[in-house]
Amino acid sequence: MQKMKILILCTGNSCRSQMAHGFLQSFDKNLIISSAGTEASGKLNQRAVAVMKEVGVDISSHTSDSVEMYLDQEWDFVITVCGGANENCPAFFGKVKNRLHIGFEDPSHLTGEEDFIMNEFRKVRDQIKDSFYQLFINKLK
Repeated sequence: MQKMKILILCTGNSCRSQMAHGFLQSFDKNLIISSAGTEASGKLNQRAVAVMKEVGVDISSHTSDSVEMYLDQEWDFVITVCGGANENCPAFFGKVKNRLHIGFEDPSHLTGEEDFIMNEFRKVRDQIKDSFYQLFINKLK
């Protein structure tokens, strides 16, 4: 049986898409998961790495990649995770069987006390885990 290929897209590929990537991979090691951004930052958000580690998912070895790397591949699912109205969702023009959007606010631009920022990261992390687990149970299993 062919393994399902899933690409998770956002703008910077440093935070939300990386967390979704980590969770999906933790749900099923047989899924082929990649994540990318239209304006990939080239590095992971260290707060995202930290809050994922808190729940036992290590994303520290992930890379922040440009969507350009994946345009010539075929995907079973391409999932965008961008959130706010002031944020542009990336479009993907490669070969895709299913396109989904599951939006989350971006905690990476927050300012203020570190405790506040980390709690927002945890909130988004938990939303991503819940949403992607439902997707996994309902569409990917």
